[in-house]
Parts: sequence; C-alpha cells; structure tokens
Amino acid sequence: MRRKTLIYVLFFVVLFGGFYAFLNATIDSNKSRLPVLNDVRPFSFLRQDGKNITDNDIRGKVAVVEFFFTTCPGICPKMNTNMRAVYAKFKNNDKFLILSHTVDPENDTIARLKVYADSLGADIKNWWFLTGTKENLYKAARESYILDDPQNNALDIKEQFLHTQFFALVDKKGRVRGVYDGLKKSELAKLTGDIEDLLKEE
Repeated sequence: MRRKTLIYVLFFVVLFGGFYAFLNATIDSNKSRLPVLNDVRPFSFLRQDGKNITDNDIRGKVAVVEFFFTTCPGICPKMNTNMRAVYAKFKNNDKFLILSHTVDPENDTIARLKVYADSLGADIKNWWFLTGTKENLYKAARESYILDDPQNNALDIKEQFLHTQFFALVDKKGRVRGVYDGLKKSELAKLTGDIEDLLKEE
C-alpha cells in the first residue's frame, strides 16, 4: 500500500515538474501581457528647445503620452501634477520618455512650452513638450494614441478643440499598449506598474 502511494506521489511530482518546465519554455517572462492597441504613425513635431522630433526618436524607449495646453485652468494642471509623480519615479531611466503635446499650438509657442516645462522641473532628457500644426497634433492624438475619436478629424480643424484627461503608454517598438485616466489614482498606479513591465521587455 505504501509503495503504491509512493508511486502516485512520484508520478504527480514528475507531472508537475514537467508542466512547470513547459510553462517556462513557452512563456517569456520578459514579455508584458499588455495587448497591442495601435501603432504610432510617423510624426514630426518641435520640442521645447526648438529641435525637430520624429517617431524615430522614441524608438527603443517606453513613452507616456498626453495632450494639454499651458493656459488650461481645469484638468491640465491636475494631469501634470500626476505626471510629475510618474516622471519622478522613472526620470533616471534613459529608456523612459514623457511626450506632452499642446492642443493649442497657436498660443503655445516653443518659448511658452519651455517656460511651462521649466515650471514643472522637467528635464529635457526625458520629458518633451511638443508642438506642430493643429491638424497633425490632433491626428496624432486620434489616429496614433487613440485618445479621441478619429472621426472627429473630419470636422473643420478651425472648429476643433481636443481636451482629454487620458494618457497613452507606448512601448519600445512604437506600439500603444494602454490608455489610462490621468486623474485617477488607481489608473496611475496601473500605469506605473505597466511602465515597469514594458521597460523589462526586450
């Protein structure tokens, strides 16, 4: 009886060990489980120091993306207060970036973006404030980062004003892997964890 029990125990130990080895062989522990939501389209914008920035400049980096305007009296200051906390956690990682796009390029000049960035203590090394044409900025928000309905691009650009509290998370390959409410602590906690996961991805 004892021998039979021992055989059963050994059988299940071997079975469990084989299953565990199979999981380790088939699952890449360095790969995040976050879905791929979209691909970032090619872009060209001006940074707060006047340098031209393209999609090639963010390849190989994990980026958090937002859209705001410097004179916003409502959600933008709250969003950027929360973004500062994210920035503080990852600012020493050279594979991390924040891309803050203005939605009011007519008023948010490069000089104004520079002053705003400095007021937040943003190091240009990994927190970029970007401007460009209104049409290209809005298309990026909608068609690349899925932060607004792409159908809104059909409206007269002069009549449009994009105002969103959401952040997008982009992986090293230029793919959107998550969208988060920039005003909710639970969403920001998830964003932080997901950034850590994507930084580990090869």
